[in-house]
Amino acid sequence: MTIELELVNQPVIAGTRQLSMSQRVYDTVRNAIVQLQLRPGHLLSEAELARHMGVSRQPVREAFIKLAEAGLVEVRPQRGTFVKLISIREVQNSRFIREAIELAVIRKAAERIKPSGIAELRELVAEQRVALAGKLIDFMRLDDDFHCAIAAHGGVEHAWRHIVSLKAQLDRVRFLGFPQATPRPQVIAQHTAVVDALERNDVDGPVTMMHLHLNELAPSLPQLAEEHAAVSYTHLTLTPSDLVLISGGVVRLHKT
Repeated sequence: MTIELELVNQPVIAGTRQLSMSQRVYDTVRNAIVQLQLRPGHLLSEAELARHMGVSRQPVREAFIKLAEAGLVEVRPQRGTFVKLISIREVQNSRFIREAIELAVIRKAAERIKPSGIAELRELVAEQRVALAGKLIDFMRLDDDFHCAIAAHGGVEHAWRHIVSLKAQLDRVRFLGFPQATPRPQVIAQHTAVVDALERNDVDGPVTMMHLHLNELAPSLPQLAEEHAAVSYTHLTLTPSDLVLISGGVVRLHKT
């Protein structure tokens, strides 16, 4: 099956071409996996990807190693490299770590944010309203911009970089579940509530609003597993250790 990938443009610095090419391949394939252009279970061809991106096989090989470390692909001996199936356990772990970091971030922002910061956040929410009827990827980029801006106004920009590195599994589920799991108007309403709480100079209020916002997807996980478990290219794989209590319900084990 031929997959058209959106190439990630990245300038090549003299003396670092191989590293830059590897990162470019990584970013391109990561984005395609997260956005479900490359479906769970899809076989990746090192040679085909190298030809598609106009690079040698070495940077592709290096990118595959990084993707495996990120939990996005798996290497099966004698079979090849495949896009990893979505694991509820990994999604829950990513959500837990992201929430722990972002609640600390929003508390910092509540203590430090200035009126100009509030204005910037409201502008980002306004841009999301404009993007309501547009492409999902554009809406989600604005969502990321909103959370990144909060970290910046809290003086902890580095925290957002850590979040980006671990939220790929969450983003895969978000693409799988939109619009049913998290309707776009609901996201905008939650972002507005966060900004309103920040503007009131209430430290606990923004933390509460962010907690509710970050847990929006959790109740939908069992339904997503039910809806997609029977479809090989979108199903969520479960193992005994993946069985978790979510909103009082247990996700059933599905043998793959």
